[in-house]
Amino acid sequence: MRMRMPMSVVTAAGLSLTALGFGTAPATAAPAPLDTGSLASIAAYDGSSEEAAANRAFFEAVLKSAAEKRAANPSSAAAVTVVYNASRAPSFATQIARSTQIWNSSVSNVRLQAGTSGADFSYYEGNDSRGSYASTDGHGRGYIFLDYRQNQIYDSTRVTAHETGHVLGLPDHYSGPCSELMSGGGPGPSCTNAYPNSAERSRVNQLWANGFAAALDQAEKALEKSGR
Repeated sequence: MRMRMPMSVVTAAGLSLTALGFGTAPATAAPAPLDTGSLASIAAYDGSSEEAAANRAFFEAVLKSAAEKRAANPSSAAAVTVVYNASRAPSFATQIARSTQIWNSSVSNVRLQAGTSGADFSYYEGNDSRGSYASTDGHGRGYIFLDYRQNQIYDSTRVTAHETGHVLGLPDHYSGPCSELMSGGGPGPSCTNAYPNSAERSRVNQLWANGFAAALDQAEKALEKSGR
């Protein structure tokens, strides 16, 4: 059974966005936990066209951030490294590490790496009646917020891996089976699969080969223009 919650997208000059089918993102650089009185209203995954656009914006922000760093400091590594900061989500350290392991073993063109400086996105934790979500300002700075209650109802590693799938460019597909990671909460709380299927793995590799090449080209041209 899928629970539902109100959804909205907050759009400001800095393009603060909500994403990933969990809730509404505040227009701040870090989440502000809300009271726990309305935990019963927490939904699992709830799709909308606004949410899909926000998912895409978050992915593009991370892609741009990674490309700018690669352009400034060229590397011979084939895979693109995306750095995340998990220091503010200590309760989910195991799930985040497991999600990272799953994605790094599933795809070859992008690699997730923990770090506390120069991160492309961050994880936060807390109580929020809107559930879990991700937010970006459109300039390569963003975060994933993991809600305590929601991660008690649904398999926490699946939730974390699903959220991270959006960072890597995958959209929601709630009507999909449990074997599809981006079906999110569609199959219900009994679904514990935290692995992307073959189509999802292929799509991420494709995005980080073609999409990153374009982002890197733009970043390099910007550096040349600035006289580097």
